[in-house]
Amino acid sequence: MTLTPPPETLIVTPEEAGLRLDKFITARAPALSRTRVQALIEAGAVALAGGTVTGAGDKVRPGAVYSLAIPPARAAEPEAEAIALAIVHEDAHLIVIDKPAGLVVHPAPGAWTGTLVNALIAHCGDSLSGIGGVRRPGIVHRLDKDTSGLLVAAKTDMAHQGLAALFAAHGADGGLERRYRALVWGALDRPAGVIDAPLGRSAGNRTKMAVVAEQRGRRAVTRYKALEQMAAASLLELELETGRTHQIRVHLAHIGHPVLGDPVYGTGFAASARKLDEPARAALTALRRQALHAAVLGFEHPATGRRMRFESALPDDMAALLRALRAEQSDAPRRAR
Repeated sequence: MTLTPPPETLIVTPEEAGLRLDKFITARAPALSRTRVQALIEAGAVALAGGTVTGAGDKVRPGAVYSLAIPPARAAEPEAEAIALAIVHEDAHLIVIDKPAGLVVHPAPGAWTGTLVNALIAHCGDSLSGIGGVRRPGIVHRLDKDTSGLLVAAKTDMAHQGLAALFAAHGADGGLERRYRALVWGALDRPAGVIDAPLGRSAGNRTKMAVVAEQRGRRAVTRYKALEQMAAASLLELELETGRTHQIRVHLAHIGHPVLGDPVYGTGFAASARKLDEPARAALTALRRQALHAAVLGFEHPATGRRMRFESALPDDMAALLRALRAEQSDAPRRAR
């Protein structure tokens, strides 16, 4: 039987007067995210002078006495599933996973089971706090199903709030580092540069993203650097200044160098694939996904403030494709003779 904890009493000081109610409560209860506080207010968990308060934007007055009743966390809505995880780091507040390609991060229509969230619920168990009122991991960023690499999830409300703030800033404050590796078609004219092009839903296909006019889209900035250039393809390092859906894939396609194997944004390069030699074609066929990997993840720990940085080597399928492309490049002069 789960017992409901007694309500907390929060008295507004003169210095706090004029704050929004949700900001006031978040400041007093730092273990709760502002989103969680807003949900509690909407659910009637906050009272003033015996009456329920439902306006998160209400201004608090000095001397006002609020009562905050935090319900116990409900059982997780997604079911726990015993799915093997490559755990890079874990502590009481968060967990860092090296996600394989093919693993969906969060349950959604068409993928309610077999996701990273299902796996984390099973792995973390009772160590998860009631994030959002439900005992589940706090997902603050995602990777596409067929993008591999490093991903962090919160195990407590405090960690969720801190990590969410870091990812919302997209590293502008220096608190977050995200670097990707990608194999893209062709050799770039400029070995390094910045792609600054707003993204929005494609007018022709609402399931796709596209570079759009500024008034229709959201700012999106990707920095790239060529680590290795071959005749057929290049290995790039990419750093995000923003975090839009499919940002890297769309931006690279926009400059004419889509990610190898991308089934959505790289379909115009079938002829280039046919020009590869047999080993490289076989490695590309075996990839069966976009050649994109989240290789570096660095952030300040939301509880300790300690700087943490993790690196993930190219997974076997991308590494095999890179070796095949290198071999094709080295054989090209011999074949030309």
